[in-house]
Amino acid sequence: MKTIIYIDGYNLYYGLVKNTKYKWLDLHSLFSEIAKIQNPQSQIVSIKYFTAPVITKFSQHKEKSQQSQNYYHKALCTKSENCIEIINGYFDVDMSSPVLYQKPIDLKARVKTWKLEEKQTDVNIALEMYRDATQGQCKQQILVSSDSDLIPALNYISNDFIDIVLGLVLPRSNSNKRKNKGLSQYANWTRTHINNDELEKHQLPNKIPTKKKPIYKPKYW
Repeated sequence: MKTIIYIDGYNLYYGLVKNTKYKWLDLHSLFSEIAKIQNPQSQIVSIKYFTAPVITKFSQHKEKSQQSQNYYHKALCTKSENCIEIINGYFDVDMSSPVLYQKPIDLKARVKTWKLEEKQTDVNIALEMYRDATQGQCKQQILVSSDSDLIPALNYISNDFIDIVLGLVLPRSNSNKRKNKGLSQYANWTRTHINNDELEKHQLPNKIPTKKKPIYKPKYW
């Protein structure tokens, strides 16, 4: 069964690996195994990884964060023999003036903050899924995200392409096995969590050879 996997990169990062030692995750290996557990006939033809370049001035490790992200993306594509496609959105940075938290609410009591917002990821995922379905690129689509903004996309695909199997993997640890009912209602199957032993099993090698310089796992990862 020809399968395409669509991964919400920041949802995966913040929902599953941020505070762990498993950031050097082999996406192809992990999600191929998950897909075959659900259906042994699953054949991964493409993995589309949706993310956005980090903004160094808002990153804990500054330039190293951007460098590490670049190394990871290159490692993913090299290890998977270009089965993985990196699709970038961007971060929008602006000043925000939210209402100060207090009771009762005082709409005049505001504080200036930086607002950092990821843009285009949801629409990129929705369009890629619908376009692939329209072009007959696969028989199964697996979404890796818990973002409810993608409910309309799954709704349309499930209604317009009844022969396509829709899978959903929620990027959460085994300590959080709650379903996302909004997304799951349109999926043929749902995986509610990913175990730590699975994350540990599916790590990229610390050193990945290339035709030029090898790629190394960042030390602070």
